[in-house]
Amino acid sequence: MRKVRNIEKALSLVGGTSRKGKLVGFGYSELVDLMGEPTFTTASGDGKVQKEWVIVDGKNVFTIYDWKTYNEQYTMKELTVWHIGGKTSAYEFIDKMESKLNAKITKKLLSGTSGRSIIYKGLNHTTI
Repeated sequence: MRKVRNIEKALSLVGGTSRKGKLVGFGYSELVDLMGEPTFTTASGDGKVQKEWVIVDGKNVFTIYDWKTYNEQYTMKELTVWHIGGKTSAYEFIDKMESKLNAKITKKLLSGTSGRSIIYKGLNHTTI
């Protein structure tokens, strides 16, 4: 699995993609921690997408993007439901992404640097 960095290459790959699913429960900073900055860092011409990653996974191309937030700050600070686009089924890709993101978050939790809360024996402890 690799992120496409070249804009022209990304544009040539995303033609014909459509929404195949959603990635839920992860924020922008967690996606950036895993994949680096988005392939497309500025809003689309119609403003419907603020941030978008183009990912090649084997022979398949997938996109991860916000949809119709119309607000870059909201996308970067609050959004936790990301659309997944592709030309084929995205179930395996979504499972892979969730596993990778959860592993990254778990590692940060264990090191105490995630900023997420840990529920332990019914008590809520916030890490710093």
